[in-house]
This record gives sequence, C-alpha cells and structure tokens, in this order.
Amino acid sequence: FIMKSIIIATLVASAAAFAPNGQRTCSAGALSASNNKFANELGAQAPLGFFDPMGFLGAEDDTQFRWLREAEIKHGRISMLAVVGYLTTYAGVRIP
Repeated sequence: FIMKSIIIATLVASAAAFAPNGQRTCSAGALSASNNKFANELGAQAPLGFFDPMGFLGAEDDTQFRWLREAEIKHGRISMLAVVGYLTTYAGVRIP
C-alpha cells in the first residue's frame, strides 16, 4: 500500500509540473527589447521576436550589432564542424 501511494504522489507531482501558470512575468530586458531598432532585423522571429535579455544592444550601436551577429555565426559554424569531427572519429575514421 505504501509503494502505491508513493507512486501516485510522484505522478501527481510530475503532472503539476506541467500545469499552466496563471501569472506571466517578463524581465525588463525582454520588455524593452521590443522597442529596439534591431527588432525588425533578420532572425527576429515570433514567438520571441528580438531577444536580448542581457541588454547587450541597449545602446543600439550598428557596429556592435554586426560584430555580435558575425561572432554568433562563426561560433555556430565552429560547433557544427566540431560535431562532424566527433561523429567521424566515433565512427572509427582516423587520419594516418
């Protein structure tokens, strides 16, 4: 009987974790980001729109925006190459 009640309590607790929350809170950075001049740039898509929670582009500097975008693309390409390298060596391919 104790084991069944523990299982039921676990199921109820896990179901409560996925219940919708009545309150919606937004950080100040997310609210102010919608007024940023980069809100209509490529990559700002629904449902998040322009996402800058840390406020890096609060000054709305074009040079900073382009530098951050270039760094993000570069790091994405490097990480994709790293995954390909990992999968290649995991498959047993070695360079002599």
